[in-house]
Amino acid sequence: MDTQSPLITAPAASSFRLLTNAERQASLQATMAALPPGRDIWIYGYGSLIWRPEFDYLERRHALLYGYHRALCLWSRVNRGTPEKPGLVFGLDIGGSCRGVVFRINPDQAPEIMEALWRREMPSGAYIPRWLNCRTDHGNISALTFTMNRNNDAYVRDLPQDHLLEIVRNAHGTYGPCIDYVLETADALMNHNIVDKRLSALALRLRKA
Repeated sequence: MDTQSPLITAPAASSFRLLTNAERQASLQATMAALPPGRDIWIYGYGSLIWRPEFDYLERRHALLYGYHRALCLWSRVNRGTPEKPGLVFGLDIGGSCRGVVFRINPDQAPEIMEALWRREMPSGAYIPRWLNCRTDHGNISALTFTMNRNNDAYVRDLPQDHLLEIVRNAHGTYGPCIDYVLETADALMNHNIVDKRLSALALRLRKA
């Protein structure tokens, strides 16, 4: 009897929908309203934000986030793939912990930084923005963190690694090849002395022919 697990497939291209400008603005406003007045504004990076934040910042620290882990759990149908041939990008999925970095931004620049950040991170609502406690060497801070929305059809888990490798090697989106994104992230973690054994092992396989 064949007990092999069924192949996990990407959502149909017809199901993909971008947030409207109004929806994106509502998400941004609700998130910023949850930040207490006068509080420093920190942004948590666990993937491409580490190596390509695209905003000016006043301070950067290593940070440890509990309750979530870094995983290639998000079908990318814009940045690193297309609706017809999605790639995979990192999300923060529930469970475990994640080592990344936090950036403190100038509050005077916050409106323009956050507007650009929402266009980048929230095109389809696949993430849930939250203010979460992060541990740093200079004390705990609350940082804006984009966590995975498990109710979004872009969420994927338990991909067999050979299938995951095939997707990463072949997908391409507006920001370039999916494989470049994964390897850039692996390299950035290494350059920041952040250990992620699962990602290191995956990067090693991706670099092999």
